[in-house]
Amino acid sequence: MRWKAGGTLLGTVLGALVGTLGALLAFAPASWLAHELASATRQHVLLTDTRGSIWSGSGVLVLTGGADSSDASALPDRLEWSVGMQGLALAVRVRQACCITETLPVLLRPGLGGVRLSLSNPGQPLRLPAAWTAGLGTPWNTLQLGGMLQVQAQDLQLAWSALGALQWQGRLTLDFVDLSSRVSTLASLGSYTLAVDSDPDTPGAARLHLSTRDGALHLQGEGRLAPDAHSQFHAEAQAAPGMEAALDNILNIIGRRQGARSIITIG
Repeated sequence: MRWKAGGTLLGTVLGALVGTLGALLAFAPASWLAHELASATRQHVLLTDTRGSIWSGSGVLVLTGGADSSDASALPDRLEWSVGMQGLALAVRVRQACCITETLPVLLRPGLGGVRLSLSNPGQPLRLPAAWTAGLGTPWNTLQLGGMLQVQAQDLQLAWSALGALQWQGRLTLDFVDLSSRVSTLASLGSYTLAVDSDPDTPGAARLHLSTRDGALHLQGEGRLAPDAHSQFHAEAQAAPGMEAALDNILNIIGRRQGARSIITIG
């Protein structure tokens, strides 16, 4: 009888704990999601003024220079999301009036070793104002870019381990369209593409390629993203013939001058 009573008591306690946990998850505030996003991006991407729950809510997406930065820039409309299940994955559907006109599907697969994110939007790209980059701090806040940033993913999978290492697979394309800057008299600097592709020689790593599509400011660069976060990027900027005077300020700001060229190095 004692064992039966003890088993009944244990079952009651476990049932109460499971019920409480289920209630906490069902009504978990959206601020929990904001905390995880800030942690995963090292305070560079924030979700502020959150409303609702982690399953259905909204917030304001803010770009910052990091934990110790005073720079911040918010997108004009609220980001809305809803979360459901798709097999063993969490299916997150994201929408934003200014920038994500078609519902963006994101799959999250949590596991004991970390979490995997899957994203593919080969049709309608995300359209972000280039001015949003001012939140990253120097030199973006000085350049005060105008124009549009279009983002497309193709079979993109990002996996974060419990230790914070990032594994990259797939392709991400960032198109900077008709960029302008307050430190230049030109109406348009040009349009550029930054492609991030899986590195076939190193699993989990990615290669970066920056190219100029058109414009007075010529940019060309190569780089690499490593799983251990030791990223490297090297690019050169140069004015088109006859545009040297109009672009002199920008060339001085974005990199280290070497004659007519400006050298941009990260890592």
